Amino acid sequence: MSNEEESPQPSQTPRPAETPENRLRKELPDEVPAAAPESSEQGKGEEDAAPSLTGRQRLVKGLWPPRVTRAQLIVAVLLFGLGFGLAVQVASNSDSGSALRGARQEDLVRILDELDNRTQRLEDEKQGLEDQRTELENSSDQAEEARKQTVEKEKQLGILAGTVAAQGPGITLTIDDTKGTVKADMLLDAIQELRAAGAEAIQVNGVRVVASTYLTDSGSGVKVDGNQITQPYRFKVIGKPQDLEPALNIPGGVVQTMEKEQATVTVDRSTKIVVDALRPAKRPDYARSSSQ
Repeated sequence: MSNEEESPQPSQTPRPAETPENRLRKELPDEVPAAAPESSEQGKGEEDAAPSLTGRQRLVKGLWPPRVTRAQLIVAVLLFGLGFGLAVQVASNSDSGSALRGARQEDLVRILDELDNRTQRLEDEKQGLEDQRTELENSSDQAEEARKQTVEKEKQLGILAGTVAAQGPGITLTIDDTKGTVKADMLLDAIQELRAAGAEAIQVNGVRVVASTYLTDSGSGVKVDGNQITQPYRFKVIGKPQDLEPALNIPGGVVQTMEKEQATVTVDRSTKIVVDALRPAKRPDYARSSSQ
């Protein structure tokens, strides 16, 4: 039996078992590293090569071309409509005051004087009523004082109602309408203007004008409360002449309107105007005094 020594065999490392994951890694290609530094440097070079924009250029580039949304378009249309409406309103207000803007300085002064006179008349009337109240409160014989004031008030109401004659300072307004262009509404405007200026009694061609007076066109003339009158139309008016005449001569007023219709209008002041046309006293059909 031989004692030969056996040579040592190299140790074998056991292979790991092949798994599906290992097979998948073998089949996949090797990853290619990204050339990040190269692309970064290339982009930096391109940025350096591009010209830099100023602040104004960036602002223009951001605003133009405009990017309009539907909501912005609706808001723009609404704003345009609002602006157009305001413009029309301003234009209409401007047209309403065009007559006064085109008036002469003396006409404007006359209008202001007329307004001051109207205010003064109202103040005087207020003061008169306060004086009457004071007299009633302080009178020793209040019954007699009340009777006197009642008689005076009856006369005043009779003048307003046209049941008594009246006289005093005032004007005579004559309208010569040879072409028949002056209508009832123009004469009514004259009456209203005179009343507003403080006329206390008015008579037109023999017809007394009262609160219930009405005018209508009739053939070649005009009817006042059903009474036919023809031209020339003559108004007898009692009141303060300094107030009545300017009220008729204001720009765009009675005189100017009738002259545009080719009528001849004259206004004469007088210290004594007699209004003697009377109206019958008529008892109201329905109205009764509420005093007990």
